[in-house]
Amino acid sequence: MDLQERLNRVFCEVFDDDTIRISPAMMASDVDGWDSLSHVNLIVAIEARFAIRFSQKELLTFKNVGDLINGIRARLPP
Repeated sequence: MDLQERLNRVFCEVFDDDTIRISPAMMASDVDGWDSLSHVNLIVAIEARFAIRFSQKELLTFKNVGDLINGIRARLPP
């Protein structure tokens, strides 16, 4: 399973919606219920699932799911 598929599962769990299909261009406004609280829940779930931690500064640079994927990929072992 590739990184995007693994991340998609996290999105489905956090937003309790098995129909979500993420794409690199997807933004918060594209997902029903993606508000500030669910964003925090999403980041916590991603950090737990991938055993990584994002800095506050880095989180502010993420503009879409593609940026998030790149951030995760940068922290995973090769």
